This record gives sequence, structure tokens and C-alpha cells, in this order.
Amino acid sequence: MLETLRHIVQEVNAAEGLDDALQIIVRRVRDAMGTEVCSVYMRDPSTGCYVFRATEGLNPDLVGQASLAAGEGLVGMVAVREEPVNLENAANHPSFQLLPGIGEEQYHAFLGVPIIHQRVVLGVLVAQQAQQRRFDESDEAFLVTMSAQLAGVIAHAQVTGAVQDEILAGAGTPAKISGVPGAPGIAIGTAVVVSPIADMYAVPPRKAQNRRQEVRAFGEALQCVVKDIQAVADSLGTELSPEDHALFDVYLGILDDSTIGAEVVGLIKAGEWAQGALSQVMIEHIRHFERMEHSYLKERAVDVKDLGTRVLAYLQASDKEEQTYPDQTILVGEELTASSLGEIPREKLAGLISVRGSGNSHVAILARAMGVPTVMGAVDLPYTMLQDRELVIDGYNGTVHLNPPPQVKQRFQEIVDQDRALTRDLESLRDKPCETLDGHRMPLWVNTGLMADVTRSLEWGAEGVGLFRTEIPFLLRDRFPSEEEQRQIYRNQLEAFAPKPVTMRTLDIGGDKALPYFPIEEDNPFLGWRGIRVTLDHPEIFLAQIRAMLKANEGLGNLRIMLPMICNISELEEALDLIHRSHRELLQEGVKGELPPIGVMVEVPAAVYQARAMARRVDFMSVGSNDLTQYLLAVDRNNPRVADLYHSLHPAVLQALTDVAAAGEAEGIPVTICGELAGDPEGAVLLLAMGYKVLSMNATSLPKVKKALRNVNLGEARELLNEVMVMDRASEIHQRLEQFLAEHGMEQFIHNPID
Repeated sequence: MLETLRHIVQEVNAAEGLDDALQIIVRRVRDAMGTEVCSVYMRDPSTGCYVFRATEGLNPDLVGQASLAAGEGLVGMVAVREEPVNLENAANHPSFQLLPGIGEEQYHAFLGVPIIHQRVVLGVLVAQQAQQRRFDESDEAFLVTMSAQLAGVIAHAQVTGAVQDEILAGAGTPAKISGVPGAPGIAIGTAVVVSPIADMYAVPPRKAQNRRQEVRAFGEALQCVVKDIQAVADSLGTELSPEDHALFDVYLGILDDSTIGAEVVGLIKAGEWAQGALSQVMIEHIRHFERMEHSYLKERAVDVKDLGTRVLAYLQASDKEEQTYPDQTILVGEELTASSLGEIPREKLAGLISVRGSGNSHVAILARAMGVPTVMGAVDLPYTMLQDRELVIDGYNGTVHLNPPPQVKQRFQEIVDQDRALTRDLESLRDKPCETLDGHRMPLWVNTGLMADVTRSLEWGAEGVGLFRTEIPFLLRDRFPSEEEQRQIYRNQLEAFAPKPVTMRTLDIGGDKALPYFPIEEDNPFLGWRGIRVTLDHPEIFLAQIRAMLKANEGLGNLRIMLPMICNISELEEALDLIHRSHRELLQEGVKGELPPIGVMVEVPAAVYQARAMARRVDFMSVGSNDLTQYLLAVDRNNPRVADLYHSLHPAVLQALTDVAAAGEAEGIPVTICGELAGDPEGAVLLLAMGYKVLSMNATSLPKVKKALRNVNLGEARELLNEVMVMDRASEIHQRLEQFLAEHGMEQFIHNPID
């Protein structure tokens, strides 16, 4: 069964569209089960009817024509029950309803299973047979397994196929794709698709600007690959037999001008750009080979893919130098990275869309710091087809609007205008203290990682840095920065904010932050080698960074050092020993300065329960609420499939935050928070009531949080906290907080979705 399932799933994944995928399913399932009929009924979202969409064994002329209303017939019963229905004689069942002309009168045995994706019934997969019998347990198990395996593929093909059809038809039909909010704000602009390096499946179709130039570029890339292969063949000439050496001739023959090469040139001459023409031709040949039964021929798909990837890499290298960006660029990619953000002029970047990732992945955090509206986890977006398309990003609700109609575009423009007006209104608060109506002071600090953050942070009245992400300079290099390079980076940051405090987190890589020159390959990276675990295992990296920080702090005295991912006392004590050692050595070398305050990040459940023990050994604690939420709820914050389960207002998260604040209070040390919750006006009110001493956030959130806290008094906030702490659901808490903001004249911080 497993081998059959694997082959079917592979074939369906390679299908060119939903109809092709469904036809593959019914053909292969019928053959695998040895039954006479296999059909698929798909639910039409607009009518709720189940449409006869694919069949092997019944009348193909009625595909797309015949349908059953919701709850009608055996198909409707399967959908309503959301479980298999296995009948010996279908016609005798009271729910049976014959579809005229479909040709199922002679088939008695019926087995139907629902196709369910993320709790939504997409359709029903049906097997039928003339013999009066119940399908056996193995048949039922196979069909249920097949349905579960293919539900996600079908859902994806259903959404992307509809959008692709609209794009290809050129009708400009509006489409709305849901993702996950990444960074707040609205962006209206033009899509620029960022393709992963040498990934043929991610190359967008695009019209050639100059066909002759594209043909020339393809020819040059082809010759580069030919030379590379010939060089490899020559270097191995003495080690290979003549028969083995002849394989290189076969390899080169695949790219011959009379075969694949000629097809690519033909597509370019028809108007497609070189990268798109190459990818389309290569993918077609790869699919052709993959479908072959003969193992030798099937393996040729690997050769074709390798050659195509090599040629594409050369084409991309030449095109990268000529890349231009329109005003109001919306960067779109399968998985955007920090480096991809750095390649576009900041003044032209209007928004970001990433197919993969979630609202708390690293690139989303950077986007919030930069004030760039972002949607993450838009898994159903056919992003390769969006080049130069007009898009609207709703970063508040996590939606992407393609070809928005004038009235929708106007409503989004009104929100943009309102946001700008709010920004102007909030500018008046820049030099005012963040204190409640009854005089309680709450310092607001910023999270930074780039020097570009500094100006924006100071303009918005930041009173310090609660989190300087030292990994960002590491991520933007192709090697580890030297101690002196680090010293200069840290010095610039400390000088820019002096005398205000700057909290520098030691290197926090792993999880979703892998260095290109220090890859960490793990099945479960968020529970693996990351944060302090890496740097304690590599004291040479840790010591160099600490020395650079301490040197940078000489004569300034505004440094604070923070240790990430601490989950036990022994880790903390080991790190403290290394810091003290570095300080002693530098004093002996003549570097002056006292040991700066040292703190720990509370971001794993173990640290919550050991908060008091840790508090006795450090000068401050800072909660990283993003990771703490992830670990408490067992939800990968980069996985859009479970993004709706990640909620920073979950009752368990609020209880943990309350406990940590109380632990710090009991041991007499300040507790700050530098997670995204601190930059949310709703969350800020609760954190104020819990007793947090400093809130640290991205610069763009500073004025909103200041506005919110200046409109409440501490007593009210504590009453609100007492009220929500007895609530059982995050949604209930969120609703109450929105109500609280509205009661205090802060409706502008509440954003509802636009259809």
C-alpha cells in the first residue's frame, strides 16, 4: 500500500492543474483497488453543491455538469457525516439518489470517503463495483489514507488553479488569498518575484523584453555549462573506463541544439524570457521521464533536472546585475530572507509576501522593525505568476488581494491615509514620557539589529534598546565577523544610543536563523542546537563576541548583555564564568570598564519555573514572548498550517508572563519583555498591570503603545488583568481587550478585514 500511495502522490504532485490531478487520482485509485469505478465529487464553494469532477468508469460527458445539492444522495451523506460510507447495495439505501445519465445503475457496491483539508470538506472520493458486496477493510483503509494524503494537494491546486486561470485569461478577476499577518500596515504596489537560486519550479513566466538578447544569454549560459561538464569529464578521464566516460557525451547531448536547446530557443522566440523558457521545457521533460515505468529511463529525470539547474544558475547570475525595482515594490517569494530584503533600495520597498513562514518568523520580525507591511504563509499564492501584477497587502489581517476592484482599492487607500494621519498625530508624543493617567512611568525601548533602525528608533523617542540582535551582522556576511569587526558594529550601536542603555543578546542562531557558512541541519531545529547551546559548545565564538562587546563599551558604560535560550542553571553559570573571565583578561590588557549588567532571556517553560533561581544570579530578566509562546503551546511559529493556534493572549501564556514578573519582583530585579506582545497596544496594557518594568518593541510600535498607555491608568489596567486572567479562551480575551481599547477612544488600533 505504501509504495502505491507514494507513486500516486508523486504523480499528483507533478500534475499541471486540478483537473489533471483529479483524473490521475481516479485512474490510479481504480487500478490500485481493482474496482470498476472511481470518481471524485468536489464541493463548489459558491453553491455548496458537490460537482461530478472526474471519473474512471462512469459517463465522462457529464464531468463538470452533474451535481448533487449539499446533503443530497450518498455523496452528500458522506460529506455531512465526515466519515466513510460502505454499502453492499447502494440503491437500497434511503439516501441514494440516481444522477440521470451518469451510468451508475449497474454498480451496487459503494464506498465513499470525505476529502477533508483543515476541517473543511472539499469533496468526496467514491469507489463502486457491480458485485453486491461490502468493500473490505483494506479497501476502506486504502481509500481513507489516499484521501488524507491528497487533501492538501487538492486544496492547494483548487485555490492556485482558480487564480492561475484568471491570470492566464487576462480577465483581471479579483482574487483574495489568505495568509498570516506578518507586519502591520497596508501596501498597494507592483509585485517583483524573487526566485530561489536555481530552482526551476519557482521561475515566474515573463515576457521577453528583447528576444534576441534572451536567446544570446541562453546560448552563453549553455556554453558555460558545456565547458563545466567537459572540464569534469577531462579531470576524470584517467579514472573512468571508456564506457563510463561516454556517459558525459550522453549528458551533453541532452542540451544539444537539435533537442531540448532548440525547444528553449523556440519558446524564447515566441516571447518567453530565457529563464522561463528553460524552466518550462525542462520541467516538461522531467515529468515525462518521471512517469516512465522503466527504472533506467526514470533516472534520466535526475540528469535533466541537474542540467537545467546548472543553466538556470548562469542565467540568474547574469540577470541579477540588471534587476530594477519599480516604485512601491512588493517583494514576493517562496521564502524571503534577510539578504533578499537587503538587495532592494529601502525607499522602493512597499511590502513583502512570503509563501512560507509565519508572523513570528525572523523575516517577519525584521519587516516589523523596518515598518514594511507583510503577509506570511500565503501557501496558496501562485507567486511565480505575479510578476508586475498590481497587489494589495493587508498586513493587519494577513490577506493578499490580486487585481483589486476600484472600490476595494479605494477602501484600502483610505486605511493608508488613516494610518498616515495617525502617524502624524502620534509624532506629537515623541518627546512626552510614557506614563499612565495616574502617573505610573513605563520606559519604552526598541528591538534593533540594523544601523538603519537607529534613526527611526530615536525619532520615535526610544529610551533604550531592549534587544540588539547580534546575529543579524552574522547573517549578512559570508563568514564569521572578526572580533574587531564585531567591536566596531557594537560600538556604533552603543554610541548611537548613549547614554541610553543598549541590551545586546549574544549570538542566537539555529531555529529559523541558520548562517549560510555555518549550517545547522536538524529535523526539529527549534528543539535543537540553538542560542546559548551553540555558543557554549563553541566558546571561541562566544568569547570573541563578549570581548568585542566589552571593548566597544569602553568609555560609554551603557552596555547590557543578555543570554538567550537559557533552560537550566548550569548553562547560566557556565556562560557567566566565561563573561567574568573575558572581563578579567581585558582588564589585564588595559581595557577599562566595569562589568556591565548581565541578564537572561526567559523563553522556554523551564526558565519560567526556575525564574527565581535565575533571578538570584543575574541583574535582570527579559521575556522573549515569541519563543515562550511557541514552546508553551507546542506550535512552530514558522508553520502556517498551525498559525491559528499560535496566540500570545492564550491563558497559559498570560499565566506564565504573570509568574515571571512576580519572580523578578520577589528577588528584587527588574523584568522586561522584548517579544512582539510588548509592541501590541492590547498586550502592553496587560504587561503594565503585571508589573513589567520596561517594554521593548520594534520602532514603529513605539508611538502606538505610548498612546495606549497614556490613555489608561494603572488601576484600570489591573482590573482588566484580573478580569481576563479567569477567561478560558484567547479569542475571549482578545475580544475583551478590543472592547477596552474602544472604551478608551483607541478604535484606530482595531483593524477589521476587508472583503
